[in-house]
Formats: sequence, structure tokens, C-alpha cells
Amino acid sequence: MMKKILFLASLFTALAYGDVRFAQPEPSIDKPREVVMGISGGDDASIHHGLSTANNVLKFYGPEKIHLRIVAYYHGIRTLLKSEKDIAVRVRALQQYGVEFVACGNTMETKKITEDQLIDDVEIVSAGIAEVIERTHEGAFYIQP
Repeated sequence: MMKKILFLASLFTALAYGDVRFAQPEPSIDKPREVVMGISGGDDASIHHGLSTANNVLKFYGPEKIHLRIVAYYHGIRTLLKSEKDIAVRVRALQQYGVEFVACGNTMETKKITEDQLIDDVEIVSAGIAEVIERTHEGAFYIQP
């Protein structure tokens, strides 16, 4: 019985992910894929596309095999505002799966956004683009949806 279950599980995995060959070493709980993503567009389509991309990456790898950090800067800072109710719901849902959100302090200063206007548990860095550069230098993959 156990062999049947394992066979069916491996068959399902092969069918579900048969088109993607993992690079070695494969992502694991001990060594998740490190990914940093930027959101700089402030229109609904750009923001929702970025959040959908994050969701798709989470679904593919599983939250335990990916460490995803989303940096919002320029007009994309809108992603992290409490006042954007529909967007905030999606951000909070991704946070529940371990996705980290980072706000650009320079953008906040330019746009006169205060910390209390941000969704809870958002990290603020002085320069969002520098955060992206530093995380990629550490080895994170950079994606810009």
C-alpha cells in the first residue's frame, strides 16, 4: 500500500512539474531558493501582476522551499499602503506564507508616506533599489514581473 502511495505521489509530481528541471542542488527546506522581486509600477495591473507572480512562485516551490522578498519602490510603494484595501488583503495573505515586504524609505520621504500608513510587518530600508542590489549580490535571483 505504501509503495502505491509513493508511486502515485511521484507520478503526480512528475505530471505537475514535468516541464521544469530543477537546477542542482534542488530547493529544500534547508536550502530554499532566494528570490528578491521589485514592484515599481503603481497602477493596479502592475501591482496585481507582481502579487500574482509571487503567488505563482509560492505555489510552484511551496513556501518552505523559497525565501521571497518583495521590495516596493517608486510608484510601487502603493502596494504597501493600508488604504489600498484590496491590495492589502493580498499582501497580508502572502505574508502569512512567509513572503517579506520591504518599503523604500527614499520613496516614502519623497511621497510623504509615514510608517503608520504601511501595512503591518513591512520592513523599511533607506533605499529600495540598493536593497535589491545587495540581495542579488548575496546570491538571490532577481525577478521583475
